[in-house]
Amino acid sequence: MSPGNWNRGTRIVALLGIAAVLTSVASAASVSEMVDSNWREQLARFFSMRDASLRFALTGSILLGLSCGLLGSFIVVRRMALVGDALSHAVLPGVAFGFLWGMTKDPVAIFIGAVIAGLMGTTVVSLLTKTTRIKADTALGLVLASFFAVGLCLLTMIQNLPTGNKSGLDKFLFGQAAALGADDIRLMAIVTVCAVSLITLFYKELLATSFDAGFAQVAGIPAEWIHHGLMLVLAAAIVIALQAVGVVLVSAMLITPAAAAYLLTDRMHRMLFLAGGFGVLAGVAGAFFSFVGRGLPTGPLMVIGASTVFTGAYLMGPRHGVVARWWRQRSRAARTERENTLKALYHVWENDGFRDVGVTLADLAQRRRETLDDALGRSRELERHGMASVSRDAVYFTPQGRRRAAEIVRNHRLWELYLTNSANIAPDHVHEDAEKIEHVLGEKTVRELERRLDYATEDPHGKPIPGPRDIHGGLATGANPREGEA
Repeated sequence: MSPGNWNRGTRIVALLGIAAVLTSVASAASVSEMVDSNWREQLARFFSMRDASLRFALTGSILLGLSCGLLGSFIVVRRMALVGDALSHAVLPGVAFGFLWGMTKDPVAIFIGAVIAGLMGTTVVSLLTKTTRIKADTALGLVLASFFAVGLCLLTMIQNLPTGNKSGLDKFLFGQAAALGADDIRLMAIVTVCAVSLITLFYKELLATSFDAGFAQVAGIPAEWIHHGLMLVLAAAIVIALQAVGVVLVSAMLITPAAAAYLLTDRMHRMLFLAGGFGVLAGVAGAFFSFVGRGLPTGPLMVIGASTVFTGAYLMGPRHGVVARWWRQRSRAARTERENTLKALYHVWENDGFRDVGVTLADLAQRRRETLDDALGRSRELERHGMASVSRDAVYFTPQGRRRAAEIVRNHRLWELYLTNSANIAPDHVHEDAEKIEHVLGEKTVRELERRLDYATEDPHGKPIPGPRDIHGGLATGANPREGEA
């Protein structure tokens, strides 16, 4: 990803934050007040953006989705998904201490307390893994459970205070995007800008430490400092996400958009673009359906939106999607079956002395040990792919089909000879392996096999190996390959 694109994204994020702050002076009905309108009126209100609570919720969801998507990409490629979950639970005591600091729901105090608690959690994990035999996943589980338990106890104590039931800290558990205010949006914008800036300035360092920490250290990159800096920004991003999606679901917003992007690309810069876009899309979808649905929770709907995107990537991804893999397997199986039919035609043709006549369907069926109807169906399939033509009861090669048939037979017999000569396998034990490898051998590998076998013209069973002249147009078989290449 070029710095220009990142800088442009940074400016957009900053403008979103500024716009949200400016709109805070406007007065409009809150989401909870909209109870007498139908879904069409809700749509109109959503797209008109005349409700301040909606503007705050939408802007906060966009900022949250962008920051979580970008930072989550590095969490996914570093295989640290549980770290996000542990941090999201570990910050809860800091939220409580931030409130107790001034006995008010001050976003800055809560943010500072939560970030400190998150960093303490990562420090404890690091100490446990370095000073004991405990593995990282066990240490993360311990920190997650213990810190979360402390946080719940502190929240219960706050609720028992005279004004505790009005603190609104319970929203940090399950999230309430509609409760976001101007100060929250301002803080979210600052953290998002910091996240984008960190990735922009230290992209190469983050990339190196994410995929090969050993190489990064040898190259002089301060891997430990990069890691701690990422954890700091990650903790900040988790804190700003708490009020929108809550402690329980924030890890889903970190992991799900990045996981969906991971299924769609093998390039880190593209993954960042996709993960950020998916996070924003999930945020907008959550705000939209929460607003139109009147009373539906925004945070869970954001997670559902992200999960829907992941499901789409899982099913329809061009390379790693289930449908794409199924289609490739189906296409590969169909191609293998066509090539087996071509090979059978070639064998019959070879047994007839390569006479310039077609192969009868009866001979093909006998060779493949199947019925005439099956042989006719396979021949029609070759015809549809331009490999053969069917006339009455005979099948004729096209030039393309004859060339591919000779290549398959050549691959099969070369591999049998290679296994016999180089691996000292008995000739009667190499057929099954050659049946599989004949369909996947590339021309470069074939050239190397021919060179190693000194351009042999017969396989272990004494059958001629088709040479270049046979493959590229000659009717005679067993010609000297060196003559065909001259």
